[in-house]
Amino acid sequence: MKNQLLIIVTAVILLFSPFINFAQAPPLGTAAGFVLFSSNGAVTNGGVLSHLTGNVGNNIGALSGFGNVNGVMHNMDGASGQCAADLQLAYDSIERITANFFPVSPILGGGDTLTAGVYAIPGVATLDSILYLNGSGNSNAVFIFKIPGAFSTNPFAKVKLINGAQACNVFWRIDGAVNMDTAALIRGNVIAHDAIVMNAKDTLEGRALSIAGAVSVNGVLAYIPAGCGRAVLTGPVAPSFGTAGCFAIFSGNGSVINSGVSHVTGDVGTNVGLTVGYDELYVTGYVHPIPDDYTAAAQSNLLSL
Repeated sequence: MKNQLLIIVTAVILLFSPFINFAQAPPLGTAAGFVLFSSNGAVTNGGVLSHLTGNVGNNIGALSGFGNVNGVMHNMDGASGQCAADLQLAYDSIERITANFFPVSPILGGGDTLTAGVYAIPGVATLDSILYLNGSGNSNAVFIFKIPGAFSTNPFAKVKLINGAQACNVFWRIDGAVNMDTAALIRGNVIAHDAIVMNAKDTLEGRALSIAGAVSVNGVLAYIPAGCGRAVLTGPVAPSFGTAGCFAIFSGNGSVINSGVSHVTGDVGTNVGLTVGYDELYVTGYVHPIPDDYTAAAQSNLLSL
């Protein structure tokens, strides 16, 4: 009788509790500190500079083209070796997690809303339009997508998180390559076996990590997600402009010339030369026609900056 009662109570709890989440987030180890990484492949930024928050690195291959990284660059060093080992463990651990959802279509999105769980995609997958991930009020809700081939996005495709879902708890395990088309928005940890390509105006709130392929970006925004006990990275402290901060247009050594009608908010001037052609009616600030104490101070602050 007691056993029957226990079975009934357990069934009721499972049926009516929206906060139970059977999937557990796989441990990333030191890979959690990287926004872009490849265990065996070049990691490069080509063309337009990308804005990245998190470490960038690889364990084998070239690392080049980066210039705006709020993190540490690791190229074939001790940290990249440990990351490669931890990444392989994460990749393998996700493979061992049993799926509880089996979508018929490999097309994700189209305005669909998915709840927490482990999704076994039937083949090569594509993200189209908008995919909503619903945390159902549980900030610990985990979403895992197991894709047995390549994964791509259509232009402007987006993953949106609602009702408490967090990007740090979203995992994309991809057996093939990844190609994000222009202006796509992905949220979650992308762990691919092969190459990862992010194109112009793409946004990734998560990580792009490859086991055995190159990682290529071009004019993207990518950042490690907040939450899940991780520190919020806000970047370095902004340097002080001093007096130079009062100027919208300034040259430390050269004339500042306007042709036609320009509307300017801030001071205009130069410390060597003349400032000509600006109508004070269209300048919200002060026009310094010749060098003065303010332009000298601005030049000194600019050099310090």
